[in-house]
Amino acid sequence: MSETLPDQTNLKSQYASQVAGDLERNVKEQERIASEVESLQRQLLKLEEDRVLLVSIEQALAAEADAPKADAGQAPAATPRSAKTARLPRSRKPKDAEESAAGKGKQTKAKQTKQSKGPAKTARKAGAPTLRELVARRLSEQHEARSAAEVTSDLAQAHADREFSVTVVRNTLEGLVAKGQALRTKQRRSVFYSEPSAGSTGSEQPQELAKAEV
Repeated sequence: MSETLPDQTNLKSQYASQVAGDLERNVKEQERIASEVESLQRQLLKLEEDRVLLVSIEQALAAEADAPKADAGQAPAATPRSAKTARLPRSRKPKDAEESAAGKGKQTKAKQTKQSKGPAKTARKAGAPTLRELVARRLSEQHEARSAAEVTSDLAQAHADREFSVTVVRNTLEGLVAKGQALRTKQRRSVFYSEPSAGSTGSEQPQELAKAEV
């Protein structure tokens, strides 16, 4: 019997270590994918801007190609002086069309840049604290246990320039619990987190962890 207890303790310790490692990799992978999504959105915006400009240039070239055909039928009735005067609008049409296209392109670019500011919130600025640091700091500032949803709401209010998901915050909290940096308590079917007090382990048995995740 004395040999069985150490084996069970060893197994629980290995299980907790593995869960902590999986949670940490999950959080890092989500942050990496969020960064890639932002990069792809910037590339898409650039392609849309190029398309608007190319369409405008194509329309301008088409207008320039049609202008000589329309003037060719009127050339015999015009005097040399009137013909020279008539050609002036033709030479200005492409320039006017390009200027109009450039103006439309600038307006479209400004509008799309303004719309693209929303998704950019998900990316963490260089030098800004990580999500794990923000969550740990928030727990240390609270004097009572908080649920994952409450911690997410607190972070969203304190850091309006970033976007937080309840699922990601919960995973981060569980990672802190697995490392003994947070205390996890259960009241009926609700789970709450707080800063660990002196002497507390911060984590529960694997069976209780599985129930909380359900």
